[in-house]
Amino acid sequence: MIKINDYISIDESEIHEEFIRSSGPGGQNVNKVATAVQLRFDVINSTSMPDDVRQRLIQLGGKKITEKGELILTARRFRTQAQNREDALNRLVLLIQKATQKPKPRLKKKPSLASKRRRLEEKRKKSEIKQQRRFNPESKI
Repeated sequence: MIKINDYISIDESEIHEEFIRSSGPGGQNVNKVATAVQLRFDVINSTSMPDDVRQRLIQLGGKKITEKGELILTARRFRTQAQNREDALNRLVLLIQKATQKPKPRLKKKPSLASKRRRLEEKRKKSEIKQQRRFNPESKI
């Protein structure tokens, strides 16, 4: 079991890992050894998380979520399978922990009376300045 928080734990059988060849540093090993990890987690069919967390995880996943509802994380930062595997699992846990946090509802606020007065006073001053700039045919330059 992978513990996310006090209420959510994911069974390891829900996570599928596939090792793929990694790009980047590694010399000749890059062409021979599959060190990158592609971690797949079926968000839609997971039984270990509540619906609200599932919806937020789908939102946070963005392009990492497939049409079938699978979250795909690719870890290739390190040169060994073990480190990349650990990195992918940590990123999954962090993403799910972020999805467990409920967003704060936005409170609508009105501008204060003083700020309204300041805005209107500024508008009046600008208007007066522009009125003074107008061309007056009766005045001679």
